[in-house]
Amino acid sequence: MTTKTLAVALALTLAPTLALAAGCNYGKHDQQAMSCAAGTSYDAATNSCVATTG
Repeated sequence: MTTKTLAVALALTLAPTLALAAGCNYGKHDQQAMSCAAGTSYDAATNSCVATTG
């Protein structure tokens, strides 16, 4: 086999692997929404729901 043929065969063999590696961040940029009960609000400092005063 020639060097050119080996290079093409290697590229075609590695292409699916590289495509899967590029897509491994699926879902990591999605953020979960949090709901608090009535009369409370979300406090980002404590990462919890706190009672609303007023």
